[in-house]
Amino acid sequence: MHGVLVLAVALSVSLPLHAQMLSSYPTRPIRLIVAQPPGGSTDITMRLFAQKVSEQLGQQIVVDNRASGGVGSVTTLTTVAKATPDGYTLLAVTPSFTFAPALVKDLVIDPVKDFAAVTQLTRSPYLLVGFPGSALRSVRDLVAYAKSQPGKLNVGATNVGSGTHLVTMRFLTAAGIRGESTYIPYKGVGPALLDLMAGRIDASMAGMISAGPLVKTGKLRALGVTSAKRSALLPDLPTIAEQGVPGYEATAFEGWAAPAKTPVLILNKLSTEAARAAKSAVIADKYKDEGAEALGSRPDEFQRFIAQEVPLWRKLVKELGISAAAE
Repeated sequence: MHGVLVLAVALSVSLPLHAQMLSSYPTRPIRLIVAQPPGGSTDITMRLFAQKVSEQLGQQIVVDNRASGGVGSVTTLTTVAKATPDGYTLLAVTPSFTFAPALVKDLVIDPVKDFAAVTQLTRSPYLLVGFPGSALRSVRDLVAYAKSQPGKLNVGATNVGSGTHLVTMRFLTAAGIRGESTYIPYKGVGPALLDLMAGRIDASMAGMISAGPLVKTGKLRALGVTSAKRSALLPDLPTIAEQGVPGYEATAFEGWAAPAKTPVLILNKLSTEAARAAKSAVIADKYKDEGAEALGSRPDEFQRFIAQEVPLWRKLVKELGISAAAE
């Protein structure tokens, strides 16, 4: 009985102290590991949010670029997954985080089990775009053409296994025309859009930032947007789901994840500050002007989103028969 009382007293003292330590977080700089080189779109987003959240927390978030290359950046994933779950090591998350289990051979890191989602920072739709001189003026036109002329529809985007490739194949599958169309891989979105503007291919899938300005100037024709709702930047453009492909949705995103078992109080604190940052004019206006959204979602929302995406991409990659890439 005496031992039980001693344990009870010890717990009553240690729990408040533990809570006090968490409430004072952070007491030193936080490291945010980014698996992309400096200067890219993800790096820009991470630095923008890191700077704003650092100001709010009164403690620096240091961006650590570790561009190891390859799908999923296994070395980077492993580094963060095995870090101490104390909130001082974070991972910059992009769609490749959800592709990795499907594309990386013998991946031992699980994006759902080995990480705790912190917050989704941004969300941005893709645009399905066509050649302005073509008779294909909508998603319905494109689908009808593919079904009436099997093998004639040429859709080009980035390399096999890339984000735009998988998003495109997800669309072609959902529309029931994967077998009736030809996918042409390019080394980058730029060459694909150049060929599209020249009429050498029929359609392409590209990010809003890349394709939006070309649509505005009439160099490309927007056929549909991949988000669940219409884009505020192109409000008259129907979503792909509205045009006879119900349930289709795909978006690019960026966020933060931490090692599994990171205390919920820390995850909530970081997500709350990210949400505050997302509402600031310097961040909200930037993404609105690009046709994207700055979010700062709750940890449970982002965790649920990741858990839903992983099996969808795994199923698609298996159906496509894409060879798994080893790193």
